Amino acid sequence: MCTLEKRGGVFILTLTGDNEHWIGPTFISSFLSLLAQVKSQATRGSVLLTTSHGRFFSNGFDLPWARTAASKSAATDRILHLVHIFKQVAAALLSLPMPTIAAVSGHASAAGFILALYHDYLLMRRDKGFLYMSEIDMGLPFPDYIAALMRSKISSASVRRDVLLAGMKINGETATKLGIADGAYNSEDTLMDAAVAMAETLAKRKWDGEVYAEIRKSLYPEMCSLLNELNSKM
Repeated sequence: MCTLEKRGGVFILTLTGDNEHWIGPTFISSFLSLLAQVKSQATRGSVLLTTSHGRFFSNGFDLPWARTAASKSAATDRILHLVHIFKQVAAALLSLPMPTIAAVSGHASAAGFILALYHDYLLMRRDKGFLYMSEIDMGLPFPDYIAALMRSKISSASVRRDVLLAGMKINGETATKLGIADGAYNSEDTLMDAAVAMAETLAKRKWDGEVYAEIRKSLYPEMCSLLNELNSKM
């Protein structure tokens, strides 16, 4: 489901398999376990690079699993459970003591888009894949901590409107022009080359990871406040 490789100071976390990388309880547990491993091995100059195999970076919360519940209300409860436990991933990425990069080589929808956006840098392919918040089309509301992420990471109100209220699908080139992504590349290989080069450049700075994490959290006070409130209720 997820693997971890270390190249010098760069940790490469890969969502494995040619599938949709649905974010369910098992995925979240695996992802958090690897983030904990990364954090425990962090030194000055560490960087996290998250990428994936296949057509999808992630298609979001595991709706097929939710729909196997015995009733519609039970399926809704499963989705709410995923929303609740996913905040642990958000908190872990925000507090990780190193720069983080998402190399999105395929589609990133709903919670998959959110997963990518919780990284400090987001790189995409120009030729394939899009970012898409499907909630408006599926009739699902946004939890507060995800809405806060969108307000923090997408500065333009009109772009947020189009992403959240119109379900706009955004390719790599457009995402870069809108300031959502930090670059778009012509193939999976050139994307990974650029992501690794960025990670190695950041690693050479050898910043104090704890200081880096504290500064990151200070940039997103609303998001951190909501995550702290939610964590206190767990």
